[in-house]
Amino acid sequence: MNVTIHPATSADADALVEFNRAMAAESEDKALDVERLRKGVAHLLEHPEDGCAFVAWDGAERAGALMVTLEWSEWRNGRFWWIQSVYVRPPWRRRGVYRAMHAHVRNAALSDPLACGLRLYVERDNHGAMATYRQVGMVETDYRLFEEEFNRD
Repeated sequence: MNVTIHPATSADADALVEFNRAMAAESEDKALDVERLRKGVAHLLEHPEDGCAFVAWDGAERAGALMVTLEWSEWRNGRFWWIQSVYVRPPWRRRGVYRAMHAHVRNAALSDPLACGLRLYVERDNHGAMATYRQVGMVETDYRLFEEEFNRD
């Protein structure tokens, strides 16, 4: 398998929508509003200041994707690169696709003089994903995630 990683473009929008929909269903048993998701993907692709996505290709097929957003840390005087919306299609799982995407993002972050590290969050029962993240050198932190969601339609 020869995985290549490319920045997502508008040609990848439908795949990113489908990958996010499938990821939410599999990892959180959550059905996403597809029209809202489609708008969110379009926004990301049109506004790089809010983040970017990368697509993993195996030949002519999309094998997976992830998104990166940035968070400034005044404690470190640098920015964390947050890995989000990770999805690898079932036929490509456990075949190095995530490892290739992670390495690509890590190398990009290392070339950013303001980057101070990589972060991601994972559903608490997604043990397979946690094992994968440990295998690429990430460590679990003591932080817990809290949120307040605004429903703005």
